[in-house]
Amino acid sequence: MSNQPVIEFIYLIASALFILSLKWMSSPGTARRGVWAGEIGMVLAIGGTLLHHGIIDYKWIAIALVIGTIIGIPLGMVKMTAVPQRTALSHAFGAFCVTLVGTAEFYLRSPNVPHFMMAVLCCEVILGSLTFTGSLMAAGKLQEVLPQRPITYRGQNIVNLGLLAIAIGIGVYLVLHPGARQFFPFMVGIPLVFGVFMVIPIGGADMPTVISLLNSYAGLSAAAMGFVLDSRLLIIAGALDGSSGFILSVIMSKAMNRSFSNVLFGAFGQVQAAAGAKEERKPVKSVSAEDAASILMSVNKVVIVPGYGMAVAQAQHKVRELYDSLTRRGVDVRFAIHPVAGRMPGHMNVLLAEADIPYDHLVDMEDINGEFPQTDVALVIGANDVTNPAARTDPSSPIYGMPILDVDKAHIVMVIKRGMSPGFAGIDNPLYYMSKTLMLFGDAKSFVGDIVRELGGVQAELAGSAKS
Repeated sequence: MSNQPVIEFIYLIASALFILSLKWMSSPGTARRGVWAGEIGMVLAIGGTLLHHGIIDYKWIAIALVIGTIIGIPLGMVKMTAVPQRTALSHAFGAFCVTLVGTAEFYLRSPNVPHFMMAVLCCEVILGSLTFTGSLMAAGKLQEVLPQRPITYRGQNIVNLGLLAIAIGIGVYLVLHPGARQFFPFMVGIPLVFGVFMVIPIGGADMPTVISLLNSYAGLSAAAMGFVLDSRLLIIAGALDGSSGFILSVIMSKAMNRSFSNVLFGAFGQVQAAAGAKEERKPVKSVSAEDAASILMSVNKVVIVPGYGMAVAQAQHKVRELYDSLTRRGVDVRFAIHPVAGRMPGHMNVLLAEADIPYDHLVDMEDINGEFPQTDVALVIGANDVTNPAARTDPSSPIYGMPILDVDKAHIVMVIKRGMSPGFAGIDNPLYYMSKTLMLFGDAKSFVGDIVRELGGVQAELAGSAKS
């Protein structure tokens, strides 16, 4: 008796769970449910595949599962700061799998491959190959084993587009002549090179958008593989992944007031790097944790702006302690979330959720910007480019027109930062030299901890005075 109906039923449930997972993960309040739905759906999908009648010997599958588990567990046990590069590696592994499957299917079926199937297979392999190497390069930049600044040379865009055009041309030829096996390795190899060249001219400031784009490419290649393997589940899951990644990329580009072409070919962050060094000589106001605590003791409303500096220092739990200390005194504390803060979409939301910051106190940029003029203190923790007023005021700035958090409109601005080095965009931030800005130089985790201790000491003194 065939178990195909059982497999199709399992795939149907898995597909429904994938859709629900995507829906639930769109809201912080239901995100955990979405993660569970996605995980259960994937377990069902794997289980259904293992029931497939085409499997002859489970020995190699068992070996692969053991090896994958041995490799996967350590890769999953990473710090929160390493989640972006870990995500890029996941895209690379998935794309590599798609490329291998597409290659195997071509050599198994060629030359008897229908034109439509060959076209889909070519799309699968080209997208998979360029996503594989592109994701590895993105992970290397995020891990800082590769230069974060854009690497450019004369005629780079012509070379990149030329490589992609050649790969697509080979794919078209193979659609018309499926038996021309000698050209297939070039269709795999050229996109591998293109993936490297595609990412090296992209700077760190654009990494969130690049990650979401690579996610989209990986999903689309998986959907194409679903057509090749006649798997409705893969088509649905890949289409969900591809479309959601693309929509997220649109949102991220809009948040930076930039187009895809500008992200991919603009070499954002290189031009102004030298200018930032000159601006370091401007005078700034530096204060201690004691000074910062005394100011925070006398205010009513504080907006905390987290950035990658908070992530690097793993300061989110100390920030939670600061939040608790201020709210106990009746201070209204909110968190301003910029969509491209950090190194991947939702990076700040993930870190603050880990520290159990209430979801309703995390406010998106569009909603929080109107509150800054009524804010007593805007506390910026390691956020640079997303708070740079040059995006509003300086038409010559490469980030001009990018929506930012209007922290410069608060009554007092405090900035916790290790030094005066520029952010990912490589440009200086005029915010640091404003008369209302106080610079708190040091490690974010240590400095926030010092502020919390100072606040606790003041509160203890006040309590003692009240008793006496």
